[in-house]
Amino acid sequence: MNRTADIAVVGAGIAGLAHAWIAAKAGKRVVVFDKSPRALGASARNFGLIWPIGQPPGEMHEMAMRSRALWLEVLEAAAIPYHLTGSIHAAHWEDEAEVAREFAALAPAAGYECEWLNRDRALEVSRGVNPDGLLGALWSPTELTVDPAEVTRRLPEFLRERYGVEFRFSTAVRAIHLPRIDAGGECWEAGSAIVCGGDEFGILYPEFFAASGITRVKLQMMSTPPQPDGWQLGPAVAGGLTLRFYPSFRMCSTLPALERRVAEQMPDYDRWGIHVMVSQSPSGELKIGDSHEYGLAVDFLDKPEIDDLILQYARKLARLPAFTIARRWHGVYAKHPARPLVRMSPAPGVEVVTALGGAGMTLSLGAAERTLAV
Repeated sequence: MNRTADIAVVGAGIAGLAHAWIAAKAGKRVVVFDKSPRALGASARNFGLIWPIGQPPGEMHEMAMRSRALWLEVLEAAAIPYHLTGSIHAAHWEDEAEVAREFAALAPAAGYECEWLNRDRALEVSRGVNPDGLLGALWSPTELTVDPAEVTRRLPEFLRERYGVEFRFSTAVRAIHLPRIDAGGECWEAGSAIVCGGDEFGILYPEFFAASGITRVKLQMMSTPPQPDGWQLGPAVAGGLTLRFYPSFRMCSTLPALERRVAEQMPDYDRWGIHVMVSQSPSGELKIGDSHEYGLAVDFLDKPEIDDLILQYARKLARLPAFTIARRWHGVYAKHPARPLVRMSPAPGVEVVTALGGAGMTLSLGAAERTLAV
């Protein structure tokens, strides 16, 4: 085996795969290392949503929209299924409707494509929204859905076949002293390295992570079996809890009233950082979540009361043919308390790209393009 490359990527989650694809497409020889037999972390355990509407105006929304374009390019090239679902934020309380209407009025000038729909129009657009008490909804056509486990499985195959990217799974990188890379008993040479290790802080450059302020976030999620008779959700469904969660909605002067009402009347949803969304994978199953527990020491036990809170809200938010839960799991990702993503250069030729928070699927491809300046 020729153990040399132009660029070595550490981590085969979506951020690592994004950097590998952008580099390989630019003609670079790329090797990707991952300590696991396949991607098993947060990249395979999320909604599978590319969610530009959640990113704040300016640089991050622009990066999200560029990521969306790149997603469409690579999904088509790799023949990986996806759905151009768009998204709908259903309003069942007047304060939710006020935020959604204000965002629909302000956001187009900042580059968002969205509109407020009255109740009847919202029910035409979304068959999954609960009509009981529905006041209307915020509609956006820019969101799309993939199966994250399928993406992290098939993208390596595509990159290997199309561009000759070398993948070294079950191979932990122990040290990088360019051009030398020590990985699982192998020695490689590379001109540069990009570290996308997710929430792995202990092996490479632990002193930089310790000083960075980055923490871990645990989320709980569930899924149904494929819905009966091929039923389709259509747009991914979110609601008032989500309006208070994503930074894009901070532009709305009506948001604090919604936040106060949730804090006063639904304190457990604030305690566990719960906002509820429902998305449908191309296979037909519905994913429902999620929660947010912050801290470097992640509790390996899931909390049934969190799942119960999520499902209570989901049943008020959405009307589905079958609410049976087939699977439950949790994921863990890295997040910085103030920055949407973290870049560090701990050594010459080495770039760490991490802590994309819950927006890894949304931002990774655009972030990779900026890292590699192509």
